[in-house]
Amino acid sequence: MIALHAWRSAESIRDFRERYPERPLIVALSGTDIYEYIDRDPAPTLHSLACADRLVALQELARRRVPARFRPKVRVVYQSAPRLLASGSRATRSFDVAVVGHLRRVKDPFRAAKAARSLPSTSRIRIVHLGAAETPQWTAMAKGEMKVNPRYVWRGDRPSADVRRLLGRAHAMVLSSLSEGGANVLSEAVAAGVPVLASRIDGSIGLLGGNYPGYFPVGDTAALARLLRRIETDPEFLARLRRAIARRAHLFRPALEKAAWRKLIREIMPTSRTAKRPRRRAQRVRRLA
Repeated sequence: MIALHAWRSAESIRDFRERYPERPLIVALSGTDIYEYIDRDPAPTLHSLACADRLVALQELARRRVPARFRPKVRVVYQSAPRLLASGSRATRSFDVAVVGHLRRVKDPFRAAKAARSLPSTSRIRIVHLGAAETPQWTAMAKGEMKVNPRYVWRGDRPSADVRRLLGRAHAMVLSSLSEGGANVLSEAVAAGVPVLASRIDGSIGLLGGNYPGYFPVGDTAALARLLRRIETDPEFLARLRRAIARRAHLFRPALEKAAWRKLIREIMPTSRTAKRPRRRAQRVRRLA
């Protein structure tokens, strides 16, 4: 069994382990597992970690949030994204900066919009935001921001093809989350060669590297505004971000992700309890049937 989310799948994980104690079980850890529920609701989360034969994390720094007794189980598998060549038809009237993420608190979704408000009138920066609103209140806030902020455009929930088209046209992307397990949109941005301005959180540092030059402190509107202005007016800084992104691109190739999963499954199968005691397992399954 491969279970996605230790906390959300806790009941299924428990049932599987009780029914099939000798079969291999992999639990893929989400950001909410390791940065929220492991503290807020530890009993089911930690039980899932205890049941698992292997734990999959999306970036290396996630390992630090896993209790020491479970860390030997952790394997890092980077989420891949197909390579996307940047479009040659980037806007010239505006300097588009993408924000891709649903409207909910943990995403800090209006940080880029707020930062853009303070830019000088000569700036051509426009924030283009794709993502569903979690509640009607978030919808109202997004519409309200568009009314008072001519630099902000919210286009709502869009299919992945639209996300890829936006990344192909955008000059940069902002990821302002308060917490992330390892955002797949970062993989997509890197695969597209799009520079990223990211809040300094483990989920981004674990993907982009500790020395990446495009970080800003969580929730720091002024710092993000300075970075936005810099990418628009300083071509060398923008080129530096692109070079840093290019150095991480190999981590997000689909072939590498497939190879990591193959290695993990091959690793777990020969050492699983199933392989050691097949007769006993078969008897237990017949009794359950």
